[in-house]
Formats: sequence, C-alpha cells, structure tokens
Amino acid sequence: MKGKINAAGRWIPEKINGKPVIPYQGVGKYKPTGRKASPPVVSCSNYPKNGDKVLPSLQEALKRAGIRNGMTISTHHHFRDGDKLANRLFDTIAKMGIKNTRWYPSASFPCHAPIIKHLESGVVHHIEASLNGPLGEYCSLGKMKGQGVLRSHGGRYRAAQDGEVHIDIAVIAAPTADPFGNANGLTGKSACGLLGFALVDSQYADKVIIVTDNLIPFPCIPWQIHGNYVDYVVTIEDIGDPNKIVSGTTRITRSPARLLIAEYTARFIKESGIMKDGFSFQAGAGGIALAFVMYLKEFMKEANIKARFVRGGSTKYLVELLDEGLTDYILDGQTFDLDGIESMRENPHHVNTSPFTSYNYHGKGNFASMVDAAVLGATEIDVHFNANVVTHSDGMLLHGMGGWQDCLFSKCTILAVPSFRDRIPVIVDNVTTICGPGELIDVVVTEKGIAINPMRKDLLKALKGSSLPTKPIEDIKKDVEQICGGAPSPPKADKKHVVAAIQWVDGTMIDVVYKVL
Repeated sequence: MKGKINAAGRWIPEKINGKPVIPYQGVGKYKPTGRKASPPVVSCSNYPKNGDKVLPSLQEALKRAGIRNGMTISTHHHFRDGDKLANRLFDTIAKMGIKNTRWYPSASFPCHAPIIKHLESGVVHHIEASLNGPLGEYCSLGKMKGQGVLRSHGGRYRAAQDGEVHIDIAVIAAPTADPFGNANGLTGKSACGLLGFALVDSQYADKVIIVTDNLIPFPCIPWQIHGNYVDYVVTIEDIGDPNKIVSGTTRITRSPARLLIAEYTARFIKESGIMKDGFSFQAGAGGIALAFVMYLKEFMKEANIKARFVRGGSTKYLVELLDEGLTDYILDGQTFDLDGIESMRENPHHVNTSPFTSYNYHGKGNFASMVDAAVLGATEIDVHFNANVVTHSDGMLLHGMGGWQDCLFSKCTILAVPSFRDRIPVIVDNVTTICGPGELIDVVVTEKGIAINPMRKDLLKALKGSSLPTKPIEDIKKDVEQICGGAPSPPKADKKHVVAAIQWVDGTMIDVVYKVL
C-alpha cells in the first residue's frame, strides 16, 4: 500500500475507501479552495399544497426518496445510547434488498450493535463516524468491508459542506414535528434537547426524512429543523429513550483520585487568572470534566465572578450556573441530561448552536477559539502533548471523538485525566493514535501532578509560586511507571491492514488505525 509520512510523523495511505486523501500538514497549514456543496434545486409545486408531507411508513419514505444501492444514509446521535431509529432504519433498508450503503451518523453507540449484522450481510459497506463499543471492536478486528473514517463534530459538518461526503438520504429522529417537517427536540415524550448535529443533514442531503413519535399540528414551535428542508414525515411509536442520554461519560465521577483532578483543574483556572469577570469555558462530557464545574462554581461564588457564557452539552451542573446567575448564557452543542432538556425548554438564555456555529473549521470564524478554557479528557497523552481519544493502548477503537478536536482551539486547552487506568499508564512516550497535536494542548492535569506545555510560558509564569503540584510531563510519566511496573507494551497490530482513518478538522488525515491482532 502506497503512502507518505504526514506532518505529525504518521504514515498515511494514498487512498481510504478508494478515494485520495490529503495528509495532515500542520495546524492551519492546509487552505481549502472551491465552493460549498449544495443540495438539488427543487420546486414547492412538487410537494403537497396543504403542507402535509406525512407518509404511512419509513419504507414508503425511503422508496419515495429513491433509495438504491451504494447510497450514503445519515442519522444523528442526540439520543446517544437511547437511539431506537438507526437499527430500525437499517432493518427496513435490508428488507428492501438494498446493499452497499455508507452509514454517516454523527456518532454511534453500543445500542447500535445490531447494525453489525448489516455490515456482515453487505447492507452497510462501512461507517464514517465515531465507532463506540461493539462497532469499534468489529472495525478494529478488520471485519468491516470498508474503512472507518472518524471525524469530529465540526469535521462532519465541514465534510458535508465541502462536498467531501454527499448525503443522499438523511433520516432525522425528531421528538416533536408537524406535518410540514418543522421539528424540535424540546417537547414530546422522547424530548432529547438540541437537534444541532442534524442541521447539516437537513441542509445538504438530497432527501430529508423526519421520523417522529409526536406529530402535532403546524406550526411546531420552536423549530430546530425547518420544514423547508424536509421532504417527508413519518410517525412511529418510539424513536428513542431520553433516559439513556445520560451514559457513563455524562455522570460525575465519585472516585477520590478523579475528584482531586477536578479540583486541581478548577484551581488551575482560578490561579492562572483565566477565571475573571466575563470569562468563558467549555466542559466535556466525562465524569472529571463534570466534577470540575462543581468546584469552579464554588470558586466563582467566592470571588463574585460571572461568566459571559459557558459551552458544552447542557448538564444540571451548567444549568445550576445559569439558574444562580453565574453565567449569562449556555451555548448548547447538545444535551447531556434531563435537567438540560428541561432548562432548554424553559430558559431563553440557552442558545441553540450547531457544528456550523461552533466548530466549522471552514467557516468565517470559529466559536471554539473564543472560549477561554476547555476541559476535556483523553485515553492517552504522550510526552510531546499529543493526545488520543479513540483507541486504548491495545489499539482497539472503543471511543468516539465528538467535538474533542474542535475544542482544542480554545485559548487554554486542559486535558484532565487519571495518570493510569487499570494499571496502564495514560502518559506514554508516543500515543497509539494521534487525534490532536501537542501544540494545541496546553495543560495536562492528573492526580500525580500538573504538566504545562513548555510552549505556554505565560501559564508557567502565572503559576509561579502556586501551591499546585506543577512538574514536567516526563516526571509524571516516570512516577506512574514506577507504580504500574513500566510503560505499556505497543499494541499488536497488522501494519498492512488499515481499518480506519482519523481526520483532522480541516479534512486532512492525521493518523490511521490498524487491525488489532
């Protein structure tokens, strides 16, 4: 297989799924050209004059949408592990005799394990999305016919916008919709909050199908998806379980060591001077990041400091900041718990965002770079501050990328992680898979100490004299290896068999994932 070494020092093949790829060139080095993609021009005369686009079944909607072999079918993941539509969708596609489709979800979850049977039968050729749980393992073992392509949330929007991925049919699960196709995620028995990740699907797909279990009379207010983008509406009995939006990655940690990491992170933001009136921050979905908000809230109250806005998936911890007057706005990317859904419905200081407004690297500005601090997680970090979020040290694809890459452009990116998991060190010489370059990662916080990227001399200066346990990342690595009995062994992999590719936010390829032996 032909390829070349990219700017991250990783070998990249010339083609993925038969299409040429552009190797990663460095942060900000690749400059796009051309014009944005666009869906077909249509006429309203082809749609019912009474605005009623409701069809009797999903199969009928797919038939009317012209489904055929080899198409790209997209879905969204706002129900996370509670999604009930994607499996039903591909069961329907299989019954129609369709083969060789590409599934383009905004993310997959363990609940999507039944799609493995459609990968094995050829109904689905490959998946271009984060691969979690059983689907990640299936891909890592080299069983998928094509190669997975993992993109960030912003990267997924960019890929459709740039014409890199053409969506033939988008199938959007909507907790509430009207017959015209206006839809939102705020009301109905399956309310999941925001539908922002489905926005690109509605805008760029050739055909758009809304599937709802709560059809109401026109107009559906507010609408997060506009009916002018929608071709057909289908009702089914149950599209998803909002209780399963709260997954293992969206619960606050109870581990004493991890709570210490959260406290160190909040103290770092306070003592470095980032926490000041009008500042902003983003917290990821991990247990440590959620606990960090709890500590930071107390520091903000003590200092009588208010944030201008906070970013993230809405959680009860961010909602508490809003309710207690500690932030003016929550800029919602998605919704991570039922408190977030209720608050979005009731409080006008929630602002609906999408990857276009928040993360689109090929846009005229980027919200992510305006955020003062982003607190994220990682599976591995190396001594060069490169980080991995999709594989473990054994090389197995078990985690999604989400908006992690996109958030690295904040003014201060902090990775808050335990120093080891299951006696395997998190800080290594070289990460198994590079998802984010070290130049964008400013601080690593562990229970064994805090490492500041030597490039951030301003942060080193700000923390001078602090009681926080700052030390070189190499020292943290050495301390942990003494506890764990040495560095982890390199994963056993077939370097001739690429099972997946990791895109950088600009569409270039930063790394690949090999078949695990």
